[in-house]
Amino acid sequence: MSSPPPAPAPTAQLRKAALAAWIGSALEYYDFFIYGTAAALVFNKLFFPSSEPATGTLLALATFGVGYLARPVGALVLGHIGDRFGRKRVLVATVLLMGVATFAVGCLPTYETIGIAAPALLVTLRLLQGLSAGGEQAGANSMSLEHAPANRRAYYTSFTLGGTQFGQVLATAVFLPVAVLPEEDLLTWGWRVPFWLSAIVVVAGLLIRRTLEETPVFERERSADEVARLPLAVLFRDHLGSVVRVVCASTIATVSTIFTVYALSYAVNTVGLSRSAMLWVGVLANVVALAAIPVFGLLADRIGRKPVFLGGTIGCGVLMFGYLGAISTGNYLLIFVVGILMFGVVHSATGGVWPAFYGEMFPARVRLSGTAVGTQIGFAVAGFAPSIAAAVAGGDGSNWVAVASVVAVVCVINAVAVGTGRDYVHTPTEQLGGEPVRRSSPDRVTATAP
Repeated sequence: MSSPPPAPAPTAQLRKAALAAWIGSALEYYDFFIYGTAAALVFNKLFFPSSEPATGTLLALATFGVGYLARPVGALVLGHIGDRFGRKRVLVATVLLMGVATFAVGCLPTYETIGIAAPALLVTLRLLQGLSAGGEQAGANSMSLEHAPANRRAYYTSFTLGGTQFGQVLATAVFLPVAVLPEEDLLTWGWRVPFWLSAIVVVAGLLIRRTLEETPVFERERSADEVARLPLAVLFRDHLGSVVRVVCASTIATVSTIFTVYALSYAVNTVGLSRSAMLWVGVLANVVALAAIPVFGLLADRIGRKPVFLGGTIGCGVLMFGYLGAISTGNYLLIFVVGILMFGVVHSATGGVWPAFYGEMFPARVRLSGTAVGTQIGFAVAGFAPSIAAAVAGGDGSNWVAVASVVAVVCVINAVAVGTGRDYVHTPTEQLGGEPVRRSSPDRVTATAP
């Protein structure tokens, strides 16, 4: 016999959950994105100096992608913990692991000092970052969704992505004064400062998240002894189709990694544009996104998830040609206008919706695992997109059309996955993902058709 639906979370706790998701994700992704900025600007010279310039850049961007390889592993481990023992434990663990790993990157000796051990240590720490990120967004997203009222789920879960965008703003903004340092200062101590500042993550993140209450949805399952002992087994047996759909849809993150990492490297290292100017494009685009994401979340609560998501996907596939083409011309005004339009406005339509769209595909007992595993496999593909783009371009500035075409193909994959999925906008929270209607054992469910 099924348990009654959980009581709505008090308003104060609901706001606290959204704020904790926003701030925690901001701190977490500040760490994750400063690595991407450093990979685009300096790591080729510090950790791969013996390579040809184009090869060094390719290797540096590959270390950025390595973090995405570890994210599915982190999703498996942290997803199990979150669905078995609670969302709060995951949120505390991710912020601690990310902060420590990022601070350690800033302390690394370079290739000139210890040789091949330097890039090996760099990759190791990047893997630890990836493990942490593998559970961060899914944990924050599940916490927000399960605290939110049914008619505001997209709005409140959008705060998770708002935090991610702010982390990206902060990461880029911190690099702005560093990027204008003389080359010698930049390559000796300047690049380390943004990584050392991540010590704040450990303190601030733990203080924020330790005081957060567990979600009423998870507490109901725990009190009714309905928590799955092996959430991953339940997930892959009963919800594999939803996992595959989330994997395909999550490749939309390719737009973000191409914009943040490849386009920056292309503009500075190939076209020869100003580092600081290109960093400002990212800052302003993300500032616009901070306002746009919750607006699209509100819109998705009114008209549904799919129309908003698909509009953002199609728009990004088209505008990437405009953005890379603008960079190839060296026209700063055009670069700013198209970059802000694409990433600040249009891409925000996907970011404001996917936290709800993905989380709603799964029932509570496997929600964190399903969201984490699905997104992190898709994000792993996106993480290597800058390396793939660099290989496709081959250091030739005229090959930007080929890179934009790769992004367009990814957007088509996303559009098919989203367009053929179910929109749960009007479904009560306790019935999301096909809530089990009968149970024959603690870890076996028979779910309604999605």
